[in-house]
Amino acid sequence: MADETVLTARELYRFYRAGEEETLALRGVSLRVRRGETVAVVGPSGSGKSTLLACLAGLDEPSGGEVRVGGVRISHRPETERARLRARHIGVLLQTRNLLPHMSVGDNIRLAQRAAAGRPAVSAKKLLGQVDLAGRGHALPRQLSGGELARAGLAVALANSPDILLADEPTGELDGETEQAVLALLHDRAARGCAVLIVTHSAAAVRVADRVIGLEDGRTVGAPAEPDRQEAPDVTA
Repeated sequence: MADETVLTARELYRFYRAGEEETLALRGVSLRVRRGETVAVVGPSGSGKSTLLACLAGLDEPSGGEVRVGGVRISHRPETERARLRARHIGVLLQTRNLLPHMSVGDNIRLAQRAAAGRPAVSAKKLLGQVDLAGRGHALPRQLSGGELARAGLAVALANSPDILLADEPTGELDGETEQAVLALLHDRAARGCAVLIVTHSAAAVRVADRVIGLEDGRTVGAPAEPDRQEAPDVTA
């Protein structure tokens, strides 16, 4: 069977320094996520989950190790290059949502699509229909309920048909019924071939995952998350 690995992290370390104090947020974390797979990353607060997601998305640079998406290294590049790769290949759903408050939902989606020039894009109208927000494209974020905000943020994350979706606590502030609806949307996206990684405290999110990776004190716990495999050389995205 062909290897359909979409995202690879190898021996990630992340150090933070404040004066004389040093915090080691990640301590050699390695993982893989394959096409069509849903992976949940769990662990107590302060275990490094959000730091890991930021490094995987190219929003933060690891102090050591590397991240590859589709065989292309995204880490240890200038921010402009990381942003270009992220726009073309990675959908990011952050805990604080990813909507600009002064723009309508539809315009937020179109702005994300303009950032990935040349990437085939689904229309904003079709995306909103897929997340059950048909007719809400002209609404501003402040006019949406909590559940609608979560689904609108997901539509923005999916604006460019990403190879992998990275979600940080996507159901953390939702009631049970809305949480199930959002998880169903994530499961549907994985069924269409997208790789999905969810950072979560939610038992419901863990139940829909194909694999669970535990983090504790910046390290993975349990079985190894990544087989040893030689990566392909860098190529132009």
